[in-house]
Amino acid sequence: MTDPLWAPWRLEYVQGGADADGCIFCAAAADEGHDLVVRRGERAYAVMNLYPYSNGHLMVAPYRHVAGPGELDDAERAEMWQLMDEAVRALTDAMSPHGFNAGINIGRVAGAGVEDHLHLHVVPRWNGDTNFMPVLADVKVMPEHITRTAEKLRACWPA
Repeated sequence: MTDPLWAPWRLEYVQGGADADGCIFCAAAADEGHDLVVRRGERAYAVMNLYPYSNGHLMVAPYRHVAGPGELDDAERAEMWQLMDEAVRALTDAMSPHGFNAGINIGRVAGAGVEDHLHLHVVPRWNGDTNFMPVLADVKVMPEHITRTAEKLRACWPA
């Protein structure tokens, strides 16, 4: 018998209920005490991804509910870019990754889990960070709890 690998936060996603109560980005934006929001700007914010590709994976989203980059005004676009830059610096200070993936998935066919609220992924990467778990069991192992990572990033975010 093998030992179980527990990831209880993924059950909601697997069962398809992650967005049952409306837009997750609007809910996070409205909740001033949201545990996973690591930085708030005037027009956009950074939040940990509850279903990360790697440890430290976060997203930058505008407060306004828009589906595509063409719907952003200049100030929203500039602040999202600034928050992405700050996220890279905070992640570098907190976790020392070797590189990053950053991007936007527009439309479900392109990988957008939430199609109607634009968001930018910032994913830290390390040399050799692909391990055997995704290959053998379609599972990713996160070595640190998401709330601890959020705490570390808040502490390292540029002033």
